Amino acid sequence: MTGKVVLVGAGPGDAGLITVKGLKILQQADVVLYDRLIPLALLDELRADAERIDVGKMPTKHRVAQEDINRLLIEHARQGKLVVRLKGGDPFVFGRGGEEALACHAAGIRFEVVPGVSSAIAVPAYAGVPVTHRQVASAFTVFTGHADPNTTDSDIDYAALASAARLGTLVLLMGVNNLPHIAARLQAEGIAGDTPAICIEWGTTPQQRTVEGTLATLSALVIEAGIGTPALTVIGAVVNLRGMGLDWLT
Repeated sequence: MTGKVVLVGAGPGDAGLITVKGLKILQQADVVLYDRLIPLALLDELRADAERIDVGKMPTKHRVAQEDINRLLIEHARQGKLVVRLKGGDPFVFGRGGEEALACHAAGIRFEVVPGVSSAIAVPAYAGVPVTHRQVASAFTVFTGHADPNTTDSDIDYAALASAARLGTLVLLMGVNNLPHIAARLQAEGIAGDTPAICIEWGTTPQQRTVEGTLATLSALVIEAGIGTPALTVIGAVVNLRGMGLDWLT
């Protein structure tokens, strides 16, 4: 009997932010393949006999290639097991969940997706920054600063991002190491250097740190503070709201 693969979003870091459905499936799993950024406390929810496989990727070092992850999902499912792919944030927001789902489909393996709370929304909220706010930002755009390694950053349309910034908020995921370059490109496309900006490290966890400045100054402030991955950057007027009473963790 062929098993099943479930792609589960673990949320952005706070273990309590996994969905009820995601937690229930995790507790039933025979095998769990998990990323480095999942809340490790969730592994305590597994059955004692459940197999745990760490397939976490580092920003500059991939412990397990994506092709091997796909193969492991399929192999275990073909053994009749309930296989959970536990991913930080949401599986379909820069999480390669689509690639894994397509691999399962091509192999004739049943799969299910359990969406997770995306860091793109939750991490700014934990820092007191709503990505939208009436009369301030009517839209938000999420983009990655860690593009496909087989391509160049020309895949990122900075002119389009500058246009989007006029409507609302920019949320940059996985871009802290490229922040100086990204900030310069955005300014070159017309976003004002004094646009409020914030970088949030280890968002929603006890290790959360924030550095606040402007698009022009943030990169230097981030380097000075030693901010590293995982970190998320928000650019736009909504950043000012945290200083008006929304920074609820202080």
